[in-house]
Amino acid sequence: MPIEVFKRYELKYLISWDDYLAFSKELLPNMAYDTYGSSTGTYNIISLYYESKDKSIYHETLNKLPFRQKLRLRVYDQADLSSNSFIEVKQKFKNVVNKRRTVIPLNEAYSILSNPYDEWLTDQTPASNPQILHEALHFKDFYNLQPANIVSYDRQAFSGIAKNEQDLRVTFDYNLMCRSNDLALENGPYGERFLEQNFVILEVKVSNSVPFWLSRLISEFNFTQQGFSKFCTSIDLLEEMKQLRPILRSEVFS
Repeated sequence: MPIEVFKRYELKYLISWDDYLAFSKELLPNMAYDTYGSSTGTYNIISLYYESKDKSIYHETLNKLPFRQKLRLRVYDQADLSSNSFIEVKQKFKNVVNKRRTVIPLNEAYSILSNPYDEWLTDQTPASNPQILHEALHFKDFYNLQPANIVSYDRQAFSGIAKNEQDLRVTFDYNLMCRSNDLALENGPYGERFLEQNFVILEVKVSNSVPFWLSRLISEFNFTQQGFSKFCTSIDLLEEMKQLRPILRSEVFS
């Protein structure tokens, strides 16, 4: 059963493709490829984000409020309507990230998220964690959230192998794309690229402190920690493209 509750620190770095290739090789003496992915720990992630009409989620994240949260529906690799999906509530308080998620068939997730909260209906829904499902639906209704955009990317993930580093994860995300015209997760990863192909998002995820060997390695590569919101960056690009369409259309027919 996939882990349903996370509480950890997440440190982000924007690095080049060449640095990614070099840095990831240096991890192998102390880390192993993530067992949920391929033989090299790689897999694809497709997430449907929910937002309110006044873009409250976007502004909470952009303004870096001390407490902020997101609702998303996520699938891994190729999925169809009968595949498992994850309804996730991701919260951040200061520097600590809490993620709560429940496993649910994709068609059931679409159905329950498209309706106002109903306690009886929610109890009948085949979710792995009913309590988290109730929380997610309350959050959706409180903010009046609706499906907004899809973000997809490829990921290579590593897990700590030392006995005292079982909670350590390092991930590399690339091929970041987004779309808002087609909000069906089962249609796979495609859309507008919102991060140049030469860049990769490195994330270090740990419950307590980053191991000394990893801190030293990051320092040797001169990586600088910086925030990067996939959600906000994708929204910015999609809004920019929406504003450009009328201009481009007028140029075509002028």
